[in-house]
Amino acid sequence: MNADAVTSTEDPSSPPTVPSTVVWCCGRPYVLEGRAGRARWMGTDFRGRPESLTSAELQRRGWSHRRAS
Repeated sequence: MNADAVTSTEDPSSPPTVPSTVVWCCGRPYVLEGRAGRARWMGTDFRGRPESLTSAELQRRGWSHRRAS
């Protein structure tokens, strides 16, 4: 095994768990706020109103580390 290989225990299809991480969902940015167990993804809906999502909701809607172009 390559000693330089990076291993991760996180599921790559699950949203990140590091606070202040920004991901994209439905063309809008969401930032992870809070701490483990009570974390929520904060962003805005299509009208610009604040919206919070759980990691499960974010995963169901589809998310990405990069904005779709």
